[in-house]
Amino acid sequence: MNLDRAVEALVFGAVEGLTEFLPVSSTGHLLLLGHVLGVDGEGASWKTFVVLIQLGAILAILLVYFRRLLGIALALPSDPGARRFVAGILIAFLPAAVIGAGLHKYIKEVLFESPVTICIALIVGGIILLMIDRMRLKPRYTDITAYPMSLYLKIGFCQCLAMIPGVSRSGSTIAGALLMGTDKRSAAEFSFFLAMPTMVGAFVYDLYKNKSVLDFADAQYIALGFAAAFVAGLIVVKLFLEIVSRRGFAPFAWWRIAVGTLGLIAVLAFPQGHLRKSAEIAPAYRAAPGMVMAAVL
Repeated sequence: MNLDRAVEALVFGAVEGLTEFLPVSSTGHLLLLGHVLGVDGEGASWKTFVVLIQLGAILAILLVYFRRLLGIALALPSDPGARRFVAGILIAFLPAAVIGAGLHKYIKEVLFESPVTICIALIVGGIILLMIDRMRLKPRYTDITAYPMSLYLKIGFCQCLAMIPGVSRSGSTIAGALLMGTDKRSAAEFSFFLAMPTMVGAFVYDLYKNKSVLDFADAQYIALGFAAAFVAGLIVVKLFLEIVSRRGFAPFAWWRIAVGTLGLIAVLAFPQGHLRKSAEIAPAYRAAPGMVMAAVL
């Protein structure tokens, strides 16, 4: 195992876990970091790595919500409310499943290759979050198990906006839910539940489509990234709802704007892979750029 690549895998995994459930776009952060380090020039295996390490974050949220998920599963045979909630999750997942499968090639080959688009999406999304956070919205729905079926579907369509890297899956679902009458906490919580089938679906589909380009060495680095994403995801999930309840989405909005602005500067100022090439001149510091960019992103 190459030590430099192992460190990179851990850094990317940590960034994935720390950003996946926040409305800041984990994919956007990973792609920008990869662009600056030149990792995104490594072809399909890199793009697949970005998707597959999300499994660590998925397992983190499954662990956090294990008791609640178990309760819902046990109640399915006898509780109409539990069956209705599961049906609502599946309805919300359906638009992303259909549209994502249809546009998979375009998303991976076009949108994933545009760091400027990612930065603009981060900035615009941050501004929108700030505007929504300052609106005096009157919540009509506070229980995610009792959302109207039409609301589940509409939130599902909002999630599809996140197919543009930099938009954020959680950000688009939360913003859409708030504008349609939910409160902040339930909107954030529903985004967690919707993430489960969405991310599992993306993982399975991407693994199937790219199994031919992966080898044992890739599996080792994916495993490292997965582990880092799992640990970081556990930390974030437990803190996010409390932050949202107390301070709203403004901190995440300003974070998006800052990262998008810094990303534009980095993309325009440095050619692809500039930091990696610079690091090769001084081997002792080769891993440092990844650490610095991870801290910033």
